[in-house]
Amino acid sequence: MLTAAKSAAGDALAARIPAVLRAALGPHWEFTVDGPRIEIQHPHRGSPYRPPRRPPSWKELLRSLETAFANVGAPRDDCLPLRWGRDTELTISAVQALDPLLKDGRPQTYRRGFLPQPVVRFTGDRDTSGTLCDGFLTSFVNVSRVQPIERLDEYGAILDGWLSAFSQLRFHARHLSIYGTVAPWRRREVAGITLHFRHLDLGLGDIVLLWNADDPTRMAVDLGTGLERLAWARTQQTWQELIYGRFAGAAPPTTLDAIRTATLLLGNGIYPAPHGAGGIARRVISTIDSGAVCLGISSVVREAYDYWSLFSVLRAPWPQIARAIEEEVCR
Repeated sequence: MLTAAKSAAGDALAARIPAVLRAALGPHWEFTVDGPRIEIQHPHRGSPYRPPRRPPSWKELLRSLETAFANVGAPRDDCLPLRWGRDTELTISAVQALDPLLKDGRPQTYRRGFLPQPVVRFTGDRDTSGTLCDGFLTSFVNVSRVQPIERLDEYGAILDGWLSAFSQLRFHARHLSIYGTVAPWRRREVAGITLHFRHLDLGLGDIVLLWNADDPTRMAVDLGTGLERLAWARTQQTWQELIYGRFAGAAPPTTLDAIRTATLLLGNGIYPAPHGAGGIARRVISTIDSGAVCLGISSVVREAYDYWSLFSVLRAPWPQIARAIEEEVCR
């Protein structure tokens, strides 16, 4: 649970943020500040958005992001291992790369820069039947820039760099906005301030200023979105078509989501077991409709495998993964 952080250091950082962002973004943005609430919009907002005629492939989108981040001083780093085993069994966010700095107060990180990090979470919004709502998945790629900083103006520069990256991805600034509250929060060893950004009316992600609660000089920025949600905003495709392509409608969405997630887990060497990370794999596979695997799931697994392989090398080949899923469903 997040609690209000009332430290003098946090309040001082919060008070400076509007001015820091004004200096970083320049005069081409309109700022509305009401107490701790802030909204930043383009003066020419409201013009229609035209998606690309040919949606980019996942590989093309990833390459464009990698280039855009490198151009603003954030080269790509290797993914974190999916099996985490510290605060969570699995990696649930690229921000965990900052644990040594933010949680332990040590002057180091596990990763830094641009991190396209596959993650597994069970916190996505669901409808009354329990099905994930459009825009949410159990497993997705957390596209982040995780960066230690020494001065607050670096935080402003990182947000400005993200807007530049958006431009290189052919999003126009007039369709983007930043909003939130500069009131600090605290969660155990870490405090922070979170601002969100959206494209038109779709929330895409956030930029978080973070610091070690006992040593505020240990600061970092986590700027993140979901790769799939970013593609959704850019292409304006239906969610199911975007994520599952030719398999959309071939099986219930819950089953497709579970096969996609199980492929990631098993591909990282996390096999069904009674407890721990293996227990999560078993939980995921248990939601697969047994009727959907009667004729085999190799094609769906192979497509998910190709997707996850864009981000890191998987340990197990896809036929082994498909067989393991089928055996677990039918056991």
